[in-house]
This record gives sequence, structure tokens and C-alpha cells, in this order.
Amino acid sequence: MNLGQLLQHGHAHPDTEGLTIAHPRGYELCGALCFGGLRPRAYTRLARLSGARPADRVLDVGCGTGYLTRRMAKAVGPTGSVLGIDPSAEVVGYARDRTRESHCSYETGVAEALTAPDGSFDVVVTSLAVHHLPEDLRPVALREMCRVLRPGGRLLVADFRPPRTRLVRHLIGASVGHVMAEYRVDLLDRLVADAGFEVRGRGDVRPWLRYVQAVRPEK
Repeated sequence: MNLGQLLQHGHAHPDTEGLTIAHPRGYELCGALCFGGLRPRAYTRLARLSGARPADRVLDVGCGTGYLTRRMAKAVGPTGSVLGIDPSAEVVGYARDRTRESHCSYETGVAEALTAPDGSFDVVVTSLAVHHLPEDLRPVALREMCRVLRPGGRLLVADFRPPRTRLVRHLIGASVGHVMAEYRVDLLDRLVADAGFEVRGRGDVRPWLRYVQAVRPEK
């Protein structure tokens, strides 16, 4: 079973056309192997790059098994709150079982139709989720993230950065699927800006991530 198969055929939320994680334990194992021991460091860095501070309200969109969500909970501390949403009931249950922080919770939901009120979060993060959506829904999801952020709120989008060499891209395609091997992560900046954000930073996190930092304008 490759990663593409792990991302399909779960009990998906009925309102999304994106891929969903069917086997959370297998997905966790794949994540650990793909990052080659660098996963804790990479996700701790993502939490720092988000700019989250104690007492902030954080939303993690497409939270999967909650790996980043739990690190965001540490960043905001017990005076803050973190909500992870994912369309897969399997991974939401898995994440709940592995979370001890009382200020960290999970719900089923979809990126392109968030149920949160306007301006209800200080920080929105999303990692390895945007490429799971069909291309036409990616701008919709990012506009929703902008809507639920307060003015001046911060966004961090992190997604898969395909390898630069043809051979390694071929191996990635064979193991995890064509979408990830050919993903145009360089288009993230434009997607984020077109959704109404001001892009403030970008960069790479080893070994496979590209991130974009942005804010919702005050006006």
C-alpha cells in the first residue's frame, strides 16, 4: 500500500471532494519514514514560524493525525486554544486519542466550508493539506481561512516540496502518487495573496516542506 492509497477511502466528510486519510496508523508510519527522523524538528519549527503566542486561538485546517496541532497547543499554552479539523472521522478519532492537552480539540470539517464565525481565530495553520484538494477548491479553502482569521491574524501554509531531480520525482510518484511528485508548490504565494492575505515570508523546512507566512490585512 502506498501513501496515495492511505489517503483514500476513509469515511470522508460528505461536503468535500478532496482526498482523505483512511488509515491513520499507516499514515503516521509513512510520515515518520518520509521525514527520516527530522519530523519532530520540522514541525516544531512550523509552530514557531506560525507566530502563535500564549493565549492565542489557533485553527489547524486539515489537521490529520494532529501532529502539528499538538505542537501548536504547546505554543499557545493552557490560556490559549487549538482546534484541529479534518474531513476524516478516522484521523479525528486517532488525534483525540493521542492528545492530552485539555485546550486542544478536534472536529470533522472541510477546508472549503469552515463552520467557524468570521474573525474567530488569531492564527490559522495548515500543513500537507492544500495539495489534497482539487485545484479549483484550493482558492476557496484559502479564502475561508482568511474569513475566520481576525484582522491582523496570521496564516502559515506548509506543503510538500517535490524533489528537484527527475529520478527522485519518479520515485516519489511511484510511492505516493503523481499529484505529490508534480505538485506546483511555487504557486502557493499567489494562491495565498489572491485569497486576500499579505504575504510576509516564505522558505523551506527540511526535508520536504515549503512554507508561506501571511497576515489578514487590518482593513
